Amino acid sequence: MEFLEQSIQYLPGVGPRIARILEKEAGITTVDDLMRYYPYKHIDRTRFYLIRDIKDEQTYVQIKGQIIRFEYQGEGKKTRLTAQFGDGYNTIELVWFKGTKYVIDRLRLNTTYVLFGKPALFNDKWNFAHPELEPLSTYTEKGTMGLEPYYNTTEKMKSSNLGSKQIRKIELTLMQMVMRGIPETLSQDILDKFKLMPLTEAIVQIHFPPNPDALQRARQRLKFEELFYVQLHILRQTKLREQSFAGFTFPIVGHYFNTFYKDYLPFQLTNAQKRVIKEIRADMVSGKQMNRLLQGDVGSGKTLVALLCALLAVDNNYQACIMAPTEILATQHYQTLKGMLSDLGVHVALLTGSTKKKERQVIHEGLMNGTLHILVGTHALLEDTVQFYNLGLVVIDEQHRFGVAQRAKMWSKNMQPPHILVMTATPIPRTLAMTIYGDLKVSVIDELPPGRKPIQTYHYYNTQRQKLNQFIYKQVMAGRQVYVVYPLIEESEKMDLANLEQGYLYMRETFPDFNISKVHGKMKPAEKDAEMQRFLNGETHIMVATTVIEVGVNVPNASVMLIENAERFGLSQLHQLRGRVGRGAEQSYCILLTGVKLGADTRKRMEIMTSSNDGFYIAEADLKLRGPGDMEGTAQSGLPFELKIANLATDGRMLEIARKTAMEVLDADPQLQQPEHLLLDRQLKKLNQRQINWGVIS
Repeated sequence: MEFLEQSIQYLPGVGPRIARILEKEAGITTVDDLMRYYPYKHIDRTRFYLIRDIKDEQTYVQIKGQIIRFEYQGEGKKTRLTAQFGDGYNTIELVWFKGTKYVIDRLRLNTTYVLFGKPALFNDKWNFAHPELEPLSTYTEKGTMGLEPYYNTTEKMKSSNLGSKQIRKIELTLMQMVMRGIPETLSQDILDKFKLMPLTEAIVQIHFPPNPDALQRARQRLKFEELFYVQLHILRQTKLREQSFAGFTFPIVGHYFNTFYKDYLPFQLTNAQKRVIKEIRADMVSGKQMNRLLQGDVGSGKTLVALLCALLAVDNNYQACIMAPTEILATQHYQTLKGMLSDLGVHVALLTGSTKKKERQVIHEGLMNGTLHILVGTHALLEDTVQFYNLGLVVIDEQHRFGVAQRAKMWSKNMQPPHILVMTATPIPRTLAMTIYGDLKVSVIDELPPGRKPIQTYHYYNTQRQKLNQFIYKQVMAGRQVYVVYPLIEESEKMDLANLEQGYLYMRETFPDFNISKVHGKMKPAEKDAEMQRFLNGETHIMVATTVIEVGVNVPNASVMLIENAERFGLSQLHQLRGRVGRGAEQSYCILLTGVKLGADTRKRMEIMTSSNDGFYIAEADLKLRGPGDMEGTAQSGLPFELKIANLATDGRMLEIARKTAMEVLDADPQLQQPEHLLLDRQLKKLNQRQINWGVIS
């Protein structure tokens, strides 16, 4: 077995007990895992400060000096040990709240120590709480460690005496073994082209760098490697798919498409919609199976594009289906399509979990004999019993809400995979799109239909409710409708539902002359749909709801979106909710209501929302604020490999370079069989061993 694949339990200082804890708490099982358990920060241990140099509460410092005296202060449980520590010029106070006997027994007066810690200001004086103190003789003996690494640990690890310091010792031992040399993972031409550190040097210096420059170069090398292999994996799978799967050819633009375009189009297409349809059409005549991601902000007209593409399929004697994540959204798509196509002779049906058995039988028959042209539905479309006569196009709406394995099931509906168009109204930052959806071609509708007025967004504090109520009253009296949305977070569901109930009662008391409805996910589907329908018909003036209305409700007369506890929502979700209004010709408003006390991040989110309606700008800002792991849909879409050091929020430029490099390698050597690329092939296979290979179906 290779050294890097060996179990960590055989490393000096580890053993079975620590190995079990590291596996359970940090997922570390092999030497390679431990080697790539990177520090989250480094602190400079090369510089010594004088006490008078201390100016910043945030910085760790080390000082040479002596303990002048000890003193106990306080009584009983509040007793603390203090010490005066001098550097020959000034003194500073050290304080211990626990472990005081150990401190007194271990530390000596008039002995020179190296003090290390983070200073804090108390009563206008600097002090150190529980500092590290090491005799100067010991410190000099072992030599300065330069930039000292700090490692993430869990409470369980700390309670098992496996804090950052202990991990540092284990890593130091491992690095002495790594220094003998480990196999390189990047080809020499790539190392030379970008002047990257060799892997052995980079691994040692990411843990124990002698200076900040060495640390930066090690980071660059390891980040590039991660991003390069993510892109190499994605692009190689894309090439494999293109070679393995031929696509249906739709050469005819026929009766259904042309008649609808000429006589039934509800409004003139925007230039962005026309461009996107051309891009999709080019895929459909290429003879290759289409895999395209269609991005467009809420209200940009993606559904109309999907409908026109479905008509292209029908014109070429193929069937199409549109899959949506909720019954509400599926029903809305069905009603839109049916209303537009009823005079054209295109047969459209709806299949959801609520569809009755008799209706299902009719749908199944129509699918199998080809008389049913377009099927709209929810997860019910994935059932094995749903089989098509000739499925040519699958449209997946709000696709991040479907797991990869679920999306893959649509491929089994045909011997030959249909064309796939996935749509999202959640704008995806460029770096995420290149990574999570890197094997899909991307189309963007970056233009709203004419006549739409930008939504005006305001941030109110809950101390301004009276002013807000007056505004709502005026809007309803002018004939408009209002959404009031409460958060519904799983961990505090009971509390949130109670808030919604209180909000509903408050609205009824505040606006006794208005009809008010409420909707939340715990209601029965029929009950929920009935309430939605009442609001859509204008029978209710105010809808109090949870985020169940985030996707799928299209009420052109609704002009106000009031978001309660807006501080509890992420930027992308706030933007999605805002998109529920602004569907009609009237001016629409989004009100973000929060408490007065807000953290810096929350305040920043409110500022971004009130200053911009641009979904892509907001998505980029969200990525920077929250990081890729928290972005909606990321967890279930998944990266091909875990990123341990690269960051999609900050390493966008490097990602682009890594993608370009991977593309150049595969263009020159698609099978990675040339001598200089054999190690790339080997490393890719090694990374793939732990992954489920969804590359061809994402």
